[in-house]
Amino acid sequence: MFNLTALPEGFHEDPYSIYAALREDTPVCPQPDGTFVLSRYEDLDLVYRDTTRFISDKKAVFGPKYGVDSPLYEHHTTSLVFNDPPLHTRVRKVMVGAMNPRALAQMEPGLITLVDSLLDEMQAKGDVELIEDFAGAIPIEIIGNLLGIPRDERGPLRDWSLAILGALEPQLTPEQEEWGNRSVADFKAFLRHIIEDRRANPGDPETDVLTRLMQTDVDGGLTEVELYQNCIFILNAGHETTTNLIGNALELLERHRDKRAELLANPNLITTAVDEFLRLESPNQFGNRLTTEDVTFHGHTIPAGTDIHLCIGAANRDPRQFDQPDEMLLNRRPNKHHAFAGGPHTCVGLTLARMEGRIAVGRFLQRFPDYQLASGAERGGRIRFRGFANLPARVR
Repeated sequence: MFNLTALPEGFHEDPYSIYAALREDTPVCPQPDGTFVLSRYEDLDLVYRDTTRFISDKKAVFGPKYGVDSPLYEHHTTSLVFNDPPLHTRVRKVMVGAMNPRALAQMEPGLITLVDSLLDEMQAKGDVELIEDFAGAIPIEIIGNLLGIPRDERGPLRDWSLAILGALEPQLTPEQEEWGNRSVADFKAFLRHIIEDRRANPGDPETDVLTRLMQTDVDGGLTEVELYQNCIFILNAGHETTTNLIGNALELLERHRDKRAELLANPNLITTAVDEFLRLESPNQFGNRLTTEDVTFHGHTIPAGTDIHLCIGAANRDPRQFDQPDEMLLNRRPNKHHAFAGGPHTCVGLTLARMEGRIAVGRFLQRFPDYQLASGAERGGRIRFRGFANLPARVR
């Protein structure tokens, strides 16, 4: 029986054969702690759309996990992803407005300049580390720009993000929990002078997300706690998933060199290719919901008040939804994957993430069509998020 707290050997390298068995044999998989794992596409789709029987509020789950007075509890029960209306409605409306088509179009030239400058630096080095030198550097700059964080102060952001999101894993060591709590506290202290400066010197709310969050009058605006914690959420969510998208894509194209050649021969495929990378190697492998009443899937009843784990990585390779689900089809249409979740909680930054992936992977390939991965690749070693901690390469 699949157990989130006792993973089989080799899981982090290749979880997909395990997901396939889970999806076919135990689509409603009980866990020792009383939670359940769902792994079929149609089941996740139903859960994402039904916000009455399946809620995102995690106070009942995170209280015992973190302690109600902890920084991690304050963050993860206040941020957008683990909330329902009215807070979810207020914050999401602000973020959607700030990522309007005009704002994203204005960001694209700067993104291209950033990517090209990173490519120049890598070309000069030859032997590179694709996460540190490229994939992880892009979203930090983009999200930092969205919130107007001074460039010379962005150094700690990635480590804080890894610690806070890492605390969402099913099982934590005391060291991981302490690191997560310290990171939330340090992040709040870091944001204090930035928020105070923005109050004194507001930016353009059309393009400055922080100013927009501070000035919003939707249902009375955000409390101080909501403002701080959702700034942290924007930085964390926008960084981790996009880093994983770019790193996973470059590793996939190394493993499948015929697909790399196909993409080089037809660069216009990059738009649909990005969604195929997202489907095959979803940066976010698991989501969660809490049941508000007894629910039944495939003859198995899950009681009210139960935390359920939504296995995105399994659902995105479900043969009931996708033809040739384990194959990379660069022009796959339709491709209604769950990499961005679904329903009212569909990732608010999905258009920005796709744009970052399209420009980063596309321009990398054009500059380094013959790149090769070197020894030393290391997966991130987490269940909820799938990406690389290190991905060495040669780009000469």
